[in-house]
Amino acid sequence: MIPKQNIAIVGAGLVGGLLAILLARREHMVSVFERRPDIREMKIVQGRSINLALSDRGWRGLKAAGIDDEIRKIALPMRGRMMHSIKGELTFQPYGKDGQAIYSVSRAVLNQVLLKCADAFENVSLHFNHRCEDVDLDHRSLEFSTDENSSSKFQFDKIFGTDGAFSAVRTRMMKLDRFNYSQEFLTHGYKELEIPAGENETHTMQNDCLHIWPRDEFMMIALPNLEGSFTCTLFMAFKGRDAFANIKTENDVQHFFNQYFPDAVSLMPTLLDDFMHNPTSSLVAVKCAPWNVEDKVLLLGDAAHAIVPFFGQGMNCGFEDCTVLSELMDEHGDNWQKIFSSFNALRKPAADAISELALRNYIEMRDKTNDPIFLLQKKIEARFSAKYPNKWMPLYSQVTFTHIAYDDALRNGDRQQAIMQQVMRMPDIEMMWDSDEVEKLMIELMG
Repeated sequence: MIPKQNIAIVGAGLVGGLLAILLARREHMVSVFERRPDIREMKIVQGRSINLALSDRGWRGLKAAGIDDEIRKIALPMRGRMMHSIKGELTFQPYGKDGQAIYSVSRAVLNQVLLKCADAFENVSLHFNHRCEDVDLDHRSLEFSTDENSSSKFQFDKIFGTDGAFSAVRTRMMKLDRFNYSQEFLTHGYKELEIPAGENETHTMQNDCLHIWPRDEFMMIALPNLEGSFTCTLFMAFKGRDAFANIKTENDVQHFFNQYFPDAVSLMPTLLDDFMHNPTSSLVAVKCAPWNVEDKVLLLGDAAHAIVPFFGQGMNCGFEDCTVLSELMDEHGDNWQKIFSSFNALRKPAADAISELALRNYIEMRDKTNDPIFLLQKKIEARFSAKYPNKWMPLYSQVTFTHIAYDDALRNGDRQQAIMQQVMRMPDIEMMWDSDEVEKLMIELMG
């Protein structure tokens, strides 16, 4: 029988909540610490966080925790992208095959449900308003300060850091010899806006897709919510010609949106107030190594690998961390040194790969999704994949609808892109894209 552990989780966000459930189901004693107040008691305010796209990797973790049916009650399927041109023309681009979808879910509502499910276990205790001030890595102890300006210290068998991109646990690990760390802020940031529900809480746009307004150097997206609204996010440079720094007044906002998003303006009655009062937030990518300190401390989620949101995989990658960790526990029993070191070896390359893919996908979403050549290439790939599903799977499908390791998907995608570059150079490809000649060349290039 595997000895039960006294475990601390620092960070009660999405990954911390799911991890608490998975560990509790193994009958470990789990204490979760969070520096913020209990989100279950807070009113959810629009304008503070990006809606999330839940896909197969995330669902796998939720299913392992036995709560996937509960989460489906708060998620809306999005079967593809709905592209909005400046003229208001709509083009639907399916994400995958019939029946495949990603799911729009509110980060805050999902966090509330995860904590509710975790709190239902007798062997889970939740501690809010506890700011982690120090981690004794050798003795596996944590020191916290509270809102009452008092401090407390606890000792555990294992410590898991799931406290986000600016992790206190990771900050302490950074003092170790040969610990590598880097962070990179994008020159682009984001601002959350809203398209409110119509009459009788109906959606004012098609609600089974992710809406995108691609504008080359910037873009706006909109994800549906259950009550009929859409959470919109404007991604744009902080400085430059079309940039947040140049939109200073309500007149600037009105002119900018009338110029670039005219079909959305009539659907956004609170646009001016939302834009002027909602924060403009930064986007950061974090990499570090190693993620573990022997068999004592382990980082998961954004604490280990914060990525930008453009592939919709930040949360899914964090949930997959939890799934892989659980599988390693099954494989290695009470050999925690093996569990932690194997986790680091498996997940670090995967996280680096999805970080790279997320950066690439931003360029694709804002620059290429209206490019006729790019769309033709996707058309050729989709046709070939439908005919030869065992030979070719689009990169997006590998990342979103399978559990192929992210680093394997990146390598596969690069190989496929090299093939498609040769295909797209064929004379008259626009006229012969669905010909046997194109198909034959792709088979030959695949080797």
